[in-house]
Amino acid sequence: MPESDDRTVAETVAGDATAAPAEAVNGGADRPVPEGIARVLDGEDNVPPIPRVSSGRRISSVEAVRGAPPPTKKASVVVFETPDSPPAMGRRQSSWWRSLVMDDEKVIPPEIIVSPENAANGIGLEERNRNVSTASMGDRELFSWGGSGKEGNHNLALFEEPSMPFFSSYLKAHVTPGPNERAQSENQKKKADLGVMLGVYLPTIQHILGVTMFIRLFWVVGIAGLGQTFLLLLLCCLCTFLTCISISAVATNGVVESGGAYFMISRNLGPEFGTAVGLLFYLANTVATSMYLVGGVEILLLYIFPSLTIGGIEAQQDTGTFGMMTNNLRFYSTLLLLLEFVIVAMGVKFVQMLAPVSLVCVICSILACYAGGIEKTLNPDIGQKVCMYGPKLLQSKIFLPSNASMDDVCTYCSISNELLMLNLCDNSTCSQSFFSQSLKCINGFPGFKSDALVDNIGPQYVGKFFATPTEEANLSTDVFQDVKTSFWVLLAIYFPAVTGIFTGANMSGDLKNPQKSIPTGTIAATLTTSFIYFSLAFVFGAAIDGNVLRDKNGQSVGGNMIVALLAWPSPWVLLIGSFLSTFGAALQCLCSAPRLLQSIAKDEVIPFLSPFKKVTQNNEPFLGLVITTIIAELAILMGAMDNIAAVVDFFFLMCYAFVNLICALHSLLGAPNWRPRFKYYHWFLSLLGASLCFFIMFSTHWDYALISCALCLLIYKYVEWKGAKKEWGDGIRGLALTTAQYSLMKIEDKEPHPKNWRPQLLLILSMPWAKELVDVRYLNLLNLASQLKAGKGLSVVTSFIRGNPTSADDRKRAEQIKSRMDFDMNQCRLRGFAKTLVHDETQIHGSIATLIQSVGLGGLKPNTMLISWPVHERGASEASDSEYSTFTDKLHAACAMDMCLLVAKGIIDFPSVFKLQGFIDVYWIVQDGGLCLLIAYLLKQHKVWRGCKLRIIAIAQESDNNLKMQQELQQYVYQLRIDAKILIVELADPEISKNAFERTLLMEERTMVMKQMQDVRSNTLSVVNGNAKRISPLVLAEQREREQKKSEEDEKKEEVDDDSKEERHEEEKKEKTKKEKLRALDRSKVHKMHTAVRLNELIIEHSLNSQLVLLNLPKPPRGRENLDDYVHYLEVLSDNINRVLFVRGTGKEVITTHS
Repeated sequence: MPESDDRTVAETVAGDATAAPAEAVNGGADRPVPEGIARVLDGEDNVPPIPRVSSGRRISSVEAVRGAPPPTKKASVVVFETPDSPPAMGRRQSSWWRSLVMDDEKVIPPEIIVSPENAANGIGLEERNRNVSTASMGDRELFSWGGSGKEGNHNLALFEEPSMPFFSSYLKAHVTPGPNERAQSENQKKKADLGVMLGVYLPTIQHILGVTMFIRLFWVVGIAGLGQTFLLLLLCCLCTFLTCISISAVATNGVVESGGAYFMISRNLGPEFGTAVGLLFYLANTVATSMYLVGGVEILLLYIFPSLTIGGIEAQQDTGTFGMMTNNLRFYSTLLLLLEFVIVAMGVKFVQMLAPVSLVCVICSILACYAGGIEKTLNPDIGQKVCMYGPKLLQSKIFLPSNASMDDVCTYCSISNELLMLNLCDNSTCSQSFFSQSLKCINGFPGFKSDALVDNIGPQYVGKFFATPTEEANLSTDVFQDVKTSFWVLLAIYFPAVTGIFTGANMSGDLKNPQKSIPTGTIAATLTTSFIYFSLAFVFGAAIDGNVLRDKNGQSVGGNMIVALLAWPSPWVLLIGSFLSTFGAALQCLCSAPRLLQSIAKDEVIPFLSPFKKVTQNNEPFLGLVITTIIAELAILMGAMDNIAAVVDFFFLMCYAFVNLICALHSLLGAPNWRPRFKYYHWFLSLLGASLCFFIMFSTHWDYALISCALCLLIYKYVEWKGAKKEWGDGIRGLALTTAQYSLMKIEDKEPHPKNWRPQLLLILSMPWAKELVDVRYLNLLNLASQLKAGKGLSVVTSFIRGNPTSADDRKRAEQIKSRMDFDMNQCRLRGFAKTLVHDETQIHGSIATLIQSVGLGGLKPNTMLISWPVHERGASEASDSEYSTFTDKLHAACAMDMCLLVAKGIIDFPSVFKLQGFIDVYWIVQDGGLCLLIAYLLKQHKVWRGCKLRIIAIAQESDNNLKMQQELQQYVYQLRIDAKILIVELADPEISKNAFERTLLMEERTMVMKQMQDVRSNTLSVVNGNAKRISPLVLAEQREREQKKSEEDEKKEEVDDDSKEERHEEEKKEKTKKEKLRALDRSKVHKMHTAVRLNELIIEHSLNSQLVLLNLPKPPRGRENLDDYVHYLEVLSDNINRVLFVRGTGKEVITTHS
């Protein structure tokens, strides 16, 4: 590029983008276009040539097309020769693409060819610009993204927003890597890009086919028979197959990251369930390591190197919990575990080196079993012989000399064998019973042509230390069972053989196309292994005698593995293959378990797991490996493989059950984000799979099942209590949302039945908020609402905030206040919703009424307003949103909207946590349906008020029969099932007291002063430009008052002697004026004040020391002009009372006596 033009491509295009269309319209003769950027192919009429680039400046192909002049003869076809889309992040860029993006090479962009075939239809400028959309992504990005940030994107100016990028920019960020991204990508490990076969199918088969198939399947066939074995396999394989369908649906509904099953469960069921089941899945892999190791040691000691048994070969029969053989298993399994710990600590590469070897050994061993069955059928005589003593199978050691071959079994299985006779009977029993029994040598591997298939159809369940279902075994001579067998015991022992179906999901990061590979590979592997199990079970049942199949440890064949004797060409194929497969499977589990623990720790849900998220320089979770090894060693101490297998079952089954529940949950909810690419799923299949998992759990070992569920619940509650809050958009929240929506739709939007009525609280706060101030009244009001939680109702706490609703700062402040309210509600244990409303200064009156009308959904909406009494005196603030003003607005709005009212006076003295002793007095003045009594009952259910006794004080008049009234009220309260003491207090109606008149007069004078102040404020004008246009009457009055006071002070100096006379005159004048005012008072107001005074005296007399007084709230006036007098009545009514709760019902919330 010449030095004269050192601008970058983006700068060049940005400067010329807006000029391109205009120049194109004018012919584009002066538009510089690089050589070779475009040419027109024409047969006869040529298009005017495009000027070559004089400056050597590079432009995009899009710019070339827009800048080219329209052809004189229109072409019918435009062919764009463009490269593929920009390569993915981290791949090597092509040279021309790098030149466009990085401007480091001089490479000509692709050509654009206009072909004028069929010249009847041409292409104009607009069509040419439209066809630019078929150009490469790189050219379009370069043109549309090249503008300067100051001028913006003129093509999409209407949609320009600082907070939201254009979609093309979004694609650019994800498709086109810049220099920094490419540098980072080159340092990262390349993706394996494994397909279905190598990525999912073969690893899953390797994980599923394990030690259980070789050392337990034949025994299961011998005990359960072929019929029940097929049923057992059907349950196991159906459970995993249905789970595979659920895995395929969940795994293809998004990207499955590291963690496999944990990631799927946690992101779909939430952090609580995800962590609980994830830890169980981690324990399943850890304990499975122990199971594989113990199974491998069993193969090693029993069949490969029996001489390694500590205590000799005779110790192999001591299989008790603390038996010698069990201790051998513990010892050698621990040594193998330490060896595997060293291998795994060296890195995952060493583990993966053994994976192909293990898989090849498994496949060869299975093929050897099939071949052996065919061989025994073709040559039945070569099958291994065994010795029977009646219905019992004899151990070979009691009749076969140590130097004899197993081929000579029939020779030594006779009465003439002194060794056999010596072991079978003594002198006292031989003569009586020995000859009644028959010794016979039979072929233990007769092949498919024999009657073994028919004989092995039915079950032969045998008890512990029994040789047959009905006869106990002589442990020194007979082949016996070391566990009590049943269908459910066999199911628990064999189920680990079908686990391992999460291998594909765990390898999703190394798959080329996980959306296709996981479903195909996992389901295919499950079907393949299921076929192998069914076919091997058939081969064992049809080619091996049932008595030999029940010989679990090979005691009748010289301690050899039964399946190994069936294998062809040599038993060593299966012995070595099965041992290496168990060793490899244990390595895989020991390698994957720490990584699963690291995935759980990385989410930082459980605080104490944080150390395990650390890895070494080679990205190995060493601390996780250490704790995994310790847990595996604890599982090894359980001893027998059958005991460990039962534990493994429940961990895996819990995980499978929750994956099925995830799929069923999402399928039933039908959330918009549930869009799996795998379409062959159904909620019924998932529920059936989950049901099978729980069925297998509780049918095999119900005690283990309860422990697993309790452990899962314990982890769930711990994460809920102490764990970090994570929002993963999980299905549990979706379920709650759908359930809430369904329930709301079922609730009719009308008045509930009295039996279903409950106080749904609306708390309205209108106080100033400050970080450094904590309003005790606000917290006590939340505590009071929390103490009413026995009503099981809704609670909505709303705070009004003065500000501009359209201001971002005010909305942000409202969100901060809402967060604080949520925290305070949580501290007060008030379950409900917090809400903030930003209002202008003049909007507060209408906002309260609007809130009451709009809050709630359908039938679930607040019906009771809970507010506190204002502290400030009336008139203390001129603002329309002062505490007193909003208090009267709340009263008026609640009454007008037909809501119940709870007004707490003296809220600062209400208790929060301290338990009270004393009385809760309910003054029943008017019949409001019993709301006062219900509120008192609900409060009494809380621990703060539980120690108080409830008293109902009914106000009677002179004409009432107090005794009858008390009896009826006592019966009524009894029917309400409320324990309360009844008091009847008579309120006499004497002459109106002087105190009532004086209080009424004081109220009138205050009201008059308030109105005058409001009139003065309404007539006050502002001073403009420093000149007073009009002086307020209030200012004039104050000036006159000051002048009058000054003149009076001057007169006092001159007329000191006449003071006493004038004072008497003034007092007489005031007294006369007061009497005139008293006579002019409104009699209805005087009567109301008299009632307030008398009731206040009555309450003080009976409830001065009570902890709480509940009073009927009189009906507020309809007009706002009388609210001041109404509030004054209430002040007089509750004067000098510590805690008062005014209660007003609407008459609809009737407390019922029916159940």
